[in-house]
Amino acid sequence: MLPKIVVILGPTAVGKSDLALDVAAAIDGAIVNADSQQVYRYLDIGTGKPTPAERQRAAHFLIDIVDPDEEFNAATYSRLARQTIEQIRAGQKNAIVCGGTGLYLKALTQGLFEGPGQDSELRRALEQRILIEGIEPLYQWLTEIDPSVTATIHPNDRQRTIRALEVYQLTGKRLSDWQKEHGFNERRFEVLKIGLNRPRGELYDLINRRCERMVEDGLLEEVRGLVARGYGLALKSLRSVGYRQMGRVLEGHQALLDGLNEMQQETRRLAKRQLTWFRRDPDITWFHPEQKSAVIESVKTFLAS
Repeated sequence: MLPKIVVILGPTAVGKSDLALDVAAAIDGAIVNADSQQVYRYLDIGTGKPTPAERQRAAHFLIDIVDPDEEFNAATYSRLARQTIEQIRAGQKNAIVCGGTGLYLKALTQGLFEGPGQDSELRRALEQRILIEGIEPLYQWLTEIDPSVTATIHPNDRQRTIRALEVYQLTGKRLSDWQKEHGFNERRFEVLKIGLNRPRGELYDLINRRCERMVEDGLLEEVRGLVARGYGLALKSLRSVGYRQMGRVLEGHQALLDGLNEMQQETRRLAKRQLTWFRRDPDITWFHPEQKSAVIESVKTFLAS
């Protein structure tokens, strides 16, 4: 019999963390992070990490586990998350995986297409092109080659753009075709997927207010502190939404209000991409975050079955 896990997913700012805490209290659970930015140390305000008080309410794992300049990817996440879930179950608790990074959740629950090994010379050539031309021409090239892949990759995601182009150039086959052949059919767990969503206007209002609160709470100062620690703004971890905008403000390329407005817009776009990704999965049962009782009942029924 496969071990059971509960996954709480959905777009950014929808209310996943709050509901996960309520579910954890109801089922004696521990929470495994599935947000690709919360794994980084020192990135606190802009990633919406749980507060110390919230971490007292339930044990949280896979938060603050790598420095901002360390490599971290879906394969690493999947391996660590599996190990963590084993530890949680060994402690007679229920594992609740919570986050909005669809690729990490897919890698954990369905396996991951590894593909050909990296080619350092090819990667250097692609990085050099980005340095000279910017990422837009390469992203456009990838869109012409493999539109199904760019539908899930942000135009500023240098790492995933390079990887998709690398796979195509090394093998002559599109990444999306490799992924279809892989099938993502590795079943490691019996999974209950709880999706959270809100009406668009309600979600976007929450996103806007959350971004304002992050700036009020000192996001710009957090970025300044990261730079003072020696972390460059070109790092993958600091090119994420919020950190990228505040980095430009810090460098004097953007006014704070303009940075905030762009941060809000980019976060709304991120939420839209996350929903597009998750809506492809027919196994997700969707709830409004305020349907707490229905979610908890669903989880209890799943665990008892």
